[in-house]
Amino acid sequence: MKDFIRIASGQGFWGDLPNAPVNQAKKGPIDYLVMDYLAEVTMSIMQKQRMRNADWGYARDFVNVVEQVLPEIKNDGIKVISNAGGVNPMACKDEILKVAKEKGYTGLKVAVVNGDDILSNIDELISDGHELKNMDDGRPISEIKDDLLSANVYFGCQPIVEALEAGADVIITGRVTDTGLTLAPMIHEFGWKADDFDKMAVGTIAGHIIECGAQVSGGNFTDWEKVDDFTDIGFPIIEAYPNGDFFVTKHENTGGLVSEMTVKEQLLYEIGDPSEYITPDVIADFTSVKVEETGTNRVKVTGIKGRPDTPTYKVSASYNDGFKLSSTLVYCWPDALKKAVKGAEILEKRAEALGLNFDEFNKEYIGYNGNTEAPVTEEALNTEFDEIQMRVSVSGKSKNDLNRFGMEIAPLILTGPSGVTGFAGGRPKASDVVAYWPALLDKDAVSPKVTLFEIK
Repeated sequence: MKDFIRIASGQGFWGDLPNAPVNQAKKGPIDYLVMDYLAEVTMSIMQKQRMRNADWGYARDFVNVVEQVLPEIKNDGIKVISNAGGVNPMACKDEILKVAKEKGYTGLKVAVVNGDDILSNIDELISDGHELKNMDDGRPISEIKDDLLSANVYFGCQPIVEALEAGADVIITGRVTDTGLTLAPMIHEFGWKADDFDKMAVGTIAGHIIECGAQVSGGNFTDWEKVDDFTDIGFPIIEAYPNGDFFVTKHENTGGLVSEMTVKEQLLYEIGDPSEYITPDVIADFTSVKVEETGTNRVKVTGIKGRPDTPTYKVSASYNDGFKLSSTLVYCWPDALKKAVKGAEILEKRAEALGLNFDEFNKEYIGYNGNTEAPVTEEALNTEFDEIQMRVSVSGKSKNDLNRFGMEIAPLILTGPSGVTGFAGGRPKASDVVAYWPALLDKDAVSPKVTLFEIK
C-alpha cells in the first residue's frame, strides 16, 4: 500500500481550459488524472450529436488530452479516469486506441464502463413497474417518453474500481457520479471496503471538492482579488492517505489559490441538505467536515462521516419540451427606456395581429431591470439612460410561429423608435427547449458493464 496518492483534477466541465489536464500530468507528480466532462444537459447534447453521426456522442477533445499525456501514462504510471465517454464511450475508446497504436504505445490498457444509458430500455422498465417518476412533481415518465432525448443512470465508483483492479491505464465511462471518479482510486489503492461508510464519504467529499476543477483553486472565488495569478491558474490536487485524511493542494509554481475559504466555498457548491449528500456509494455528512489551512496552498480536510447508501440510483433524463427564441436591440439616449418599451410593445402587438401562439412572451430592459425584472415605472420612463438593451424571449410548441416572430425583429429597426442598433447575425431562429427529468430507479434494475481493451 502506498503512503499516499495524488489525484489531480484536469477538467471541471466540457469546455474547460484545454491545457489544464496536460499541465497536471507534466508540471509535477500525480498518480491519477480525473476529468469530469458531464453536466445534465451535456448528455442530451451528446445524444443529438450521436443521432447526426454514429461515431460521435462523447467529448472528442478528451482524445487529444490522452494523446498528449501518453508519455506520462507509460513512463510515470499515471492512470486517467474520465466520464468523457458520454453516450458513446465505445467510440471514444476506439479513437484513443487508434491514436495510441499509431504512436507505438503497445500494452496500453483502456477500460470502458457503460450500461448507464437506459434510453432504449424505457418501455421495458415501465412494463416492469418502474415508473421513473419526476422527483419534482411526481409525474410518471410515460407522459413524456416519446419526447425523451437521453436517459442515464448515475453509477457510483465500483465499476471504476473494477476497471482499476483489471489493470486499466485509461478508464472511459458514461454517466457516473462526479465524485466517483475520485473515490475509486482511494478504494483501489487503500483497500477500503464499500461498507466502510466513513471512508466512502471521505472519497466522495474529496471528489466533490475537485469535481469543478479550478473553482476550488481560486476560480470563481468570492474574494477573487486575493488570487494573484489567474492566467496560469493551477488546478486542484487531492493528496489522500489510507486513514481517511486528505489535503487539497496544487502544483508548485502555478497560479490560483487553495485556501480554507476556497475549499469551504466549493464544499457548499450544489448541495442540498448538508447532512445528507446522497450518492450511489454513500450518504456523506458535510456537517462533519473539518477544514484547516496547514500551509501555503495546502488545506487539510478531516473528520468526515458517512451513512449507508440508498437502494436506488438517480436517473438523469432530458426531453424536448417545445421551442424558444430570443433577440435583442439596443436603444440609445435620449428616452432610451421609453423607446425600448415601445419597441417590445410593437413586437407583441404585431405577433398578436399575425395570430402567433406562444406559451410565454417575456420582455426585459438590460440597463434598467435585466437582473431584477422590476416593473417599468413612470419615474423610470422619465429617467435618462445612456442606452437600454431590449431583450424579448418567446417560447411555445410551434417552431413555425417562433420563427415567424423572428422575422419581425429586424424590421423594427426602420419601423419603430429611432436610435436603435445592435442587430447582427441574421434572423433569430427557434431552438429546442431541453427539459430535465430527474428520477429514481431500483439498483437491481440495471447493472454497469466493464470491458477491458489492450493494444497488442
